[in-house]
Amino acid sequence: MKYFLHLVLAGLTKGSIYALIALGYTMVYGIIKLINFAHGEIYMIGAFTALIIGGFLQITSTLAPLTILAISLTAAVFYSAFYGVTMEKIAYKPLRKAPRLTALTSAIGMSLILQNYVRLAQTSDFLPFRSMIPNFAFLTPGESLLTTTQLVILITTIAVMAILTFLIKFTTMGKAMRATAQDKTMAQLVGIDINRVITFTFIIGSATAAIGGVLIANHTGQISFYIGFLAGIKAFVAAVLGGIGSIPGAVLGSIVLGMTESFGAGYISSAYEDAFAFVILIIILIFKPAGILGHNEIEKV
Repeated sequence: MKYFLHLVLAGLTKGSIYALIALGYTMVYGIIKLINFAHGEIYMIGAFTALIIGGFLQITSTLAPLTILAISLTAAVFYSAFYGVTMEKIAYKPLRKAPRLTALTSAIGMSLILQNYVRLAQTSDFLPFRSMIPNFAFLTPGESLLTTTQLVILITTIAVMAILTFLIKFTTMGKAMRATAQDKTMAQLVGIDINRVITFTFIIGSATAAIGGVLIANHTGQISFYIGFLAGIKAFVAAVLGGIGSIPGAVLGSIVLGMTESFGAGYISSAYEDAFAFVILIIILIFKPAGILGHNEIEKV
């Protein structure tokens, strides 16, 4: 029973990280119908930003660990959001009226550019990431199934989901985002600045990915320039599984994927952990291409 609960918590932790990344995929797709394959690199850049800022503060200051985490997380969010917006302006905005394949190719190119940029600027090796999350007194190693970092990841993810839900459902910008996703032309006719909406969407998506990058780096204790690629692909699978374009679907798909990987690694083999995501992708594309919460769209020609 203890092993089962351990796998459940591990699956929830993975699913939470995937959800933070998948939200960016599904929001961008919902607004401009683009699969932003460079989104995983924004997640990676967020982790590296926290490593640099947090490492500097840990060495040169006497600030409390949680204060260092807050500063590093804030820096990662703003820096990643800057990259996300810049990427949209340079690589995607000029291609909005181009065929989807053109924009998709641009996204793959941006992914490779950002990967190799970080590889040259930092290193191709894995770097140690010293955790900024202090151990809580009520969580004693060896006695508790839940680690401190897992608890922080779960609480942070729930908080982000709640804030994002409130933002989309009850704010003016959220209504503008929903209107733009439904019909960009009509949204413009009623006075909505769709360029502003798209920019805001990239900011929010990049920020959530950065939060995920910082949290998983604290959890695993290491990062590399390549972590964004695999995490991004898995988050994309989660978004498709739940229903691309659906925010609840992105969260549900991420949890299902995280649980599948956790139980597959625990009861089958950890050597095939990464393969489970792609097996799920193949199955969902065959039997329910729209995803769990998605719906088939009739495209007018």
